[in-house]
Amino acid sequence: MEQISVLIADDHAFYREGIRTMLATKPDIEIVGMAETGAKAVQMSAALQPDVVLMDIKMPDMNGIEATRTILDISPHIGILVVTMFDDDESVFAAIRAGARGYLLKDAHYDDLIRAVAAVSRGEAIFGPAIARRMIQYFGLLRQVSLPLFPELTEREREILGLIAQGHANDAIATILVLSVKTVRNHVSNILSKLQVRDRAQAIVKARDAGLS
Repeated sequence: MEQISVLIADDHAFYREGIRTMLATKPDIEIVGMAETGAKAVQMSAALQPDVVLMDIKMPDMNGIEATRTILDISPHIGILVVTMFDDDESVFAAIRAGARGYLLKDAHYDDLIRAVAAVSRGEAIFGPAIARRMIQYFGLLRQVSLPLFPELTEREREILGLIAQGHANDAIATILVLSVKTVRNHVSNILSKLQVRDRAQAIVKARDAGLS
């Protein structure tokens, strides 16, 4: 069985030793080094080229997020598995943006850590149950935030398109919005161009199909 080389990056000696002792029981995992700072993790990753780095977030010299980004800039094939106490959205998504393939909390079960190390070494993305729930909740909230109809239009243009869809002519729109007819005509011209339609009739159809009326 091919061995997975692992570098442990954590500023707490007790935790580093505990993880090293646990992982050492697996014959397919080889601990190639331990780093107590983010800067040391970057240096050792470049020198040792481990398959997986277990990365804490809060460390001296350089935090785990910046260390992750720096390591992957140099060696993009290394799998970074964040193992930390922090489960806030900012930390989770900062780690993902930096390129981490996985995110576990330090209270994760031993078997979960072993599975995560193996998965990350294969290039898979893996997250602990608590983190996965946070991500599902976060993206669920994003889906609930409806994007404006016709985002290519300005707010004023959407307003005028809505009035067009209600059947108002340019002079009526000018009166409603307290604009000059010339200004309304210019907005209508821009609307037709941005929506890529030939005339008001097509604009009305497109607006009503989208629910703007």
